[in-house]
Amino acid sequence: MRRLALIVCLLIGTVAAHAQFEKGKWFVNPSVTGLNFSYNTETDKAHFGLEVKGGAFLIDNVALLLDAGATWQGGGTDVYTLGVGGRYYFNKIGVFLGADVNLNRYNWDGGDKTRFGFGMEGGYAFFLSRTVTIEPAVYWDINKDRSEFGLKVGFGFYF
Repeated sequence: MRRLALIVCLLIGTVAAHAQFEKGKWFVNPSVTGLNFSYNTETDKAHFGLEVKGGAFLIDNVALLLDAGATWQGGGTDVYTLGVGGRYYFNKIGVFLGADVNLNRYNWDGGDKTRFGFGMEGGYAFFLSRTVTIEPAVYWDINKDRSEFGLKVGFGFYF
């Protein structure tokens, strides 16, 4: 009986969450990236990063995003990122797909590089309250000589 009550509460929460994906709403999404599950073909090492995305819903279920992030990798490599992208939320339930174009600044011990990159992500916005979510996601970032696949976990604040 408890399980049935929990499932009903989760379904009601999911339906009520739709109001957060409407045109005119906006959100902020800080997240921790890497989590030692990603693999960077250039450095062959796991990494840790922080990322912040913010955006507004242009139409229902479609958000325009700005993002900034920093990643610290083993071997003395730091990556700083600025980008713009979008997200699409499916059927009021919080599942989303996103894509972005970004500018990556690499700081190596031996020099610096700046490159354009492309990223994709897919995840789920699980509502803890009417305006706060936990958002686990998988991501794939690619540019000229680097490909990176990983897992990230963030919090979403919807206004």
